[in-house]
Amino acid sequence: MKSMTFSQAINDALHSAMKQDDSVICYGLGVNDPKSIFGTTTGLEKAFSSERVFDMPTAENGMLGVGIGAAIGGLKPVMIHQRLDFFLLAMDQLVNSAAKWHFMFGGQQSVPITIRLIIGRGWGQGPTHSQSLQAMFAQIPGLKVVMPTNPDDAKGMLLESIFDPNPVLFLEHRWLHHQIGDVNSSDTHRVSISKSKIINAGNDITIIALSYQVVESMKAIKFLESNLDISCSLIDMVTVNPIDWETIVTDVQSTGRVLCVDTGMEICSVMSEVVAHISINCFDSLKSKPRRITQPFQPEGTSFSLTKDLYSGAFEIASEILMALEIDFDLSELKVTTPHDVPGAWFSGPF
Repeated sequence: MKSMTFSQAINDALHSAMKQDDSVICYGLGVNDPKSIFGTTTGLEKAFSSERVFDMPTAENGMLGVGIGAAIGGLKPVMIHQRLDFFLLAMDQLVNSAAKWHFMFGGQQSVPITIRLIIGRGWGQGPTHSQSLQAMFAQIPGLKVVMPTNPDDAKGMLLESIFDPNPVLFLEHRWLHHQIGDVNSSDTHRVSISKSKIINAGNDITIIALSYQVVESMKAIKFLESNLDISCSLIDMVTVNPIDWETIVTDVQSTGRVLCVDTGMEICSVMSEVVAHISINCFDSLKSKPRRITQPFQPEGTSFSLTKDLYSGAFEIASEILMALEIDFDLSELKVTTPHDVPGAWFSGPF
């Protein structure tokens, strides 16, 4: 094991994949620029040449078309966009080509392409640079959608995605890139992209969270455990297509209470589906109604004042838990004291 940031783990995975298999290529806007997409592609071009690591013109639909053709032809492309929002221009290629190819050819052909997209808020990203649209992609049959939270999962799941025979959308919240953790240093490290993870074991309530909201959930859990001896189970969904229903249902049936925490918007969110599934399959086990925290159904503003109360974190998560348990307690200590548009006072960029 080796300590590294989320970004370094992504970089390590790309180096490992390209070293193992000459058919792996890496391309996208900014792949070989000095900032190297938050440091995730640092050193790749030098190590593996500009034939395998290269920038592209600003033509998102064309970029994905090139990648799909390359994948059908025997390569394993990793295509990167610095904003999920920009990738929306390539939806036709994704939905009607990449995701459908395996099915349309009776399982005889595959499209082994991995698409890395950056999501999330911060520093005035505004309505067209901050969207978490995982629910939209999760509705596409034939497309796997993964959202790792910690550095070890980032490396292992990216390697698993690259060597998956069919398309995988790999979503990275920008506030996770600086998270530090122990990472398996092996080039063959793999983490399943079809299994959720129980990050914290507990008896009073099950929290099901996605991406950066797992970090905020852990802050709330630690506070409630130390101050009120409340025992929370925390499931990091990790993958939103396919969803690991077995882990979710088993845990909710054990605790009898559930709070679902999403980075996406409320309407038709991933957690809307989770709440529906739990209500149908765990109804007799529930001690209270399922609860949900999502982003409000509105575009994000660009200015500091417009985004001040838009997002939820540890305070809101802890508040929902106390309401579910019918406990009254002062949570003011959990309120954010640093600027709300950065992950911490230590942060100095870039986004």
